[in-house]
Amino acid sequence: MKLGTKLIHAGVAPDPSTGAIMTPIFQTSTYVQSAPGEHKGYEYARTQNPTRDALQNALAAIENGTHGINFGSGLAATDAVMKLLSPGDEVVATNDLYGGTYRIFTKVFERYGIKFSFVGMKDAAGVAAHITPNTKMIWLETPTNPLLNIIDIAAVAQIARKNNILLCVDNTFASPYLQNPLDLGADIVLHSATKYLGGHSDVVHGAVIVKNEDLAKQLYFIQNSCGAVPGPQDCFLVLRGIKTLHVRMQRHCENGEKIAHFLRNHDKVDRVYWPGFTDHPNYDIAKRQMRGFGGMMSFTLKDDNIEAANRVLSHTHLFSLAESLGGVESLIGHPASMTHASIPREERIKNGLADSLIRLSVGIEDVDDLIADLNQAIG
Repeated sequence: MKLGTKLIHAGVAPDPSTGAIMTPIFQTSTYVQSAPGEHKGYEYARTQNPTRDALQNALAAIENGTHGINFGSGLAATDAVMKLLSPGDEVVATNDLYGGTYRIFTKVFERYGIKFSFVGMKDAAGVAAHITPNTKMIWLETPTNPLLNIIDIAAVAQIARKNNILLCVDNTFASPYLQNPLDLGADIVLHSATKYLGGHSDVVHGAVIVKNEDLAKQLYFIQNSCGAVPGPQDCFLVLRGIKTLHVRMQRHCENGEKIAHFLRNHDKVDRVYWPGFTDHPNYDIAKRQMRGFGGMMSFTLKDDNIEAANRVLSHTHLFSLAESLGGVESLIGHPASMTHASIPREERIKNGLADSLIRLSVGIEDVDDLIADLNQAIG
């Protein structure tokens, strides 16, 4: 199946009891057994749920993996991946990443003896210099949040394989429509399914996809033992969202391209961060490993101060000022005080995340209306 067909059909089937074309919401906490240990494959809903199974199968299919493992949020998925490690292990992570990921790494898992190094990965070859005998995982986002840096997944995967360490790629910004990290050599793909996979700003959800049986067994064990599982209603909403991912992402990409060029040509805008520009430092890599450049971008103003940024943030009408991204509606945000507030200011500034940086999640509205909204807000 080609991708558009796979997104609608893979991993799901009509309900055998009724023929319902949509996967039922199995809103149950437990399952009746005919005798002790004799059941229909389901014992307790933390461990298994048919709605969740359908979603896990669908995610495995669309990321070209073999196993999907779902969680109650993207950070619950991150928590589970980190629990693959042991005290004394080290992780090399990109220095431009979601603030919640930085927070769970430094404020939670460092307390349990796991060491994190945050390094620039725009030049993939430089990653090797940060690997030690204790390094067990490389963690990257591409495109990164919020500076839209591009990291060469295949090149980093070669380094990981050479050193016998795991590569985990947070694929939230790209979605499986634009990029499939497992095909490029990654061991683990992670999503905040709250974002593009759900696509309608109505669910909080996380997912991990692998194609190694041993990794899958470990993650299923963590999922069941630690219990950060999603409910069946949430699984149903993500399943529904996946069915329209391709048509939504096509419009996100189309709108994103037009708005990125509008911003770059605006006389009050200083710098626009978007991987589709041909002069983006890793444009060639983005073009090679992605099917499009997405609807995420960030920009700064020539009047580079927080007051000027706040005027823009507070004066849009169609771009709603809110956390999150990837919904059908357009969002505008201020990473320094919102999504990345947990990163110390000196770390943010060092990595290029200015106090005045504005991030956009371009939705699927009429692009002319979106451009007019930004134009009047920027002034």
